Amino acid sequence: VQLQASGGGLVQAGGSLRLSCAASGRTSSSYAMGWFRQAPGKEREFVAVIRWSGGGTIYADSVKGRFTISRDNAKNTVYLQLNSLKPEDTAVYYCSARRLTSIIYDYMLPEDYAYWGQGTLVTVSS
Repeated sequence: VQLQASGGGLVQAGGSLRLSCAASGRTSSSYAMGWFRQAPGKEREFVAVIRWSGGGTIYADSVKGRFTISRDNAKNTVYLQLNSLKPEDTAVYYCSARRLTSIIYDYMLPEDYAYWGQGTLVTVSS
């Protein structure tokens, strides 16, 4: 599975961006697609995840109500809509893919994702 993330940029606090992650290769309905982010000097942290099949989602508490993850199966693309952005959302955002699991917590662990995109930088100015 190859992942290509795009859509990052510079935005003022309160603004919006939409990130895209195009998937190619051996994608399937048995996968989930996640977004993580990593700020300078910090560990990579979970943002959101969505199942290719069924579209079930999980969000980090820090982004609930502001970010929305969605997918377009026909285009093999996952999106992350970022609204009401805050300076603390500044980070490199990575899309990722993993096989489905019945353990909700495991979706939040970056080490459990087998495939990663190259990252796209989101900078939120105050």
